[in-house]
Amino acid sequence: MGTILSLNHSRTRGNEPYEVLQSAPCKRPRLSSSFYEKNPRLIPCLPDEISIQILSRIPRIHYLKLKSVSRTWKATILSAELFSLRKEMGTTEEWLYILTKVANDKLIWYALDPLAGRWQRLPPMPNVSREDESRKGLAALRMWNMAGSSIRITDVIMGWLGRKDAMDQMPFCGCSVGAVDGCLYVLGGFSKASALRCAWRYNPVTNSWSESSPMSIGRAYCKTGILDDKLYAVGGVTRGHGGLTPLQSAEVFDPKTGVWSQIPSMPFTKAQVLPTAFLADLLKPIATGLTSYRGRLFVPQSLYCWPFFVDVGGEVYDPEANSWVEMPIGLGEGWPARQAGTKMSATVDGELYALDPSSSPDNAKIKVYDYLADDWKVVAEDVPVRDFTESESPYLLAGFLGKLHVITKDANRNIAVLQVYVQNNVASISAASSSSLVDRIEHAERPTESELDLWKVIATRSAPAAELVSCLVLDI
Repeated sequence: MGTILSLNHSRTRGNEPYEVLQSAPCKRPRLSSSFYEKNPRLIPCLPDEISIQILSRIPRIHYLKLKSVSRTWKATILSAELFSLRKEMGTTEEWLYILTKVANDKLIWYALDPLAGRWQRLPPMPNVSREDESRKGLAALRMWNMAGSSIRITDVIMGWLGRKDAMDQMPFCGCSVGAVDGCLYVLGGFSKASALRCAWRYNPVTNSWSESSPMSIGRAYCKTGILDDKLYAVGGVTRGHGGLTPLQSAEVFDPKTGVWSQIPSMPFTKAQVLPTAFLADLLKPIATGLTSYRGRLFVPQSLYCWPFFVDVGGEVYDPEANSWVEMPIGLGEGWPARQAGTKMSATVDGELYALDPSSSPDNAKIKVYDYLADDWKVVAEDVPVRDFTESESPYLLAGFLGKLHVITKDANRNIAVLQVYVQNNVASISAASSSSLVDRIEHAERPTESELDLWKVIATRSAPAAELVSCLVLDI
């Protein structure tokens, strides 16, 4: 098209109406309001079909300011048509969304435009009064900043040991987050020890929160994943007669219909073969992670008896067969675990990555899962992840722009987003099993000079008092 829309300069022809400020004749002419009334087009002298294509090519970070140009521009920028066109034209952008927790358990979302290196703070979660779903009567509860884990998971586990008094005093905690159909979702959690069914949606187009369809049952600390453009909520815990009770159930949300549907519950097969009834009562099976990989959901599992965690592999859900099977042994046993036994991962170009923080206090290793060999292999070392033992989430993983990223806190406790260089084509490397890993890496495609560094910081944000909670990526 050859048309360039400048955000800082404009040109007008001699016959276009405008007002000139008499007190400042040397200033740039200003268009009168009557001009816009007579010219309802987005950009004068251009068809709206062309104008909206121009807008679709502008980086999304500028949309907040462009909405103030006129009512027509605001309506266009907030329209679904514009973002559908961005997808058709291949001009969508991947943004990283990070959930943090600060003093008084206040939850704050930040969005990062990684190409521009600019941050945006999201509006706060709404304060909502809802009827307590697990008690009689019309007693209301107040949920302030409904997102995140405002108590430590150690306190939650202690609830399994009979400390009901501590559970009754629990503030809101234990929600889960997911991203599907261009929106962020916040699911469930505890409030005053009652598991919640509620779900909330953040729409980045309107930069606002709204209530979504609730889950079929209340659940906290559930695991979430995306498969076939649907949001899955698996496991978690709820309040039982003797404390917290782990859930085997799972459900799926279709954003097109706004409906939650049940799927078969996790069998927890290995938890069913414990040798004694005492161990079966003592060890609680829970899901410790979830990832979407090769068209299926992989759920690592553990048996808990605080402070001990016993890995028992995991199970895999196949949506086509609508059933669960046992996870490959190598995948489950080699999956690195972080604090409280949780397991985190990220997929980039179809490869499954995890971070192993156990190598040293201030460094970690990146591992990739070799599907053919059913084994985890180290592909990057000496990734700087500080030892923040008091933090529930000392690091997070995310895949965007075709690269693996680690989100952590730097030496000054600021949020740092690190881009990690790892070897490509892991599957093809594994196929050449006759050669050593070192030989295979030497013969692999050489990185450019800009990629020779194992990692690089692409963005930082001052947040010394914030704790990392979770992160997601949206491509819109």
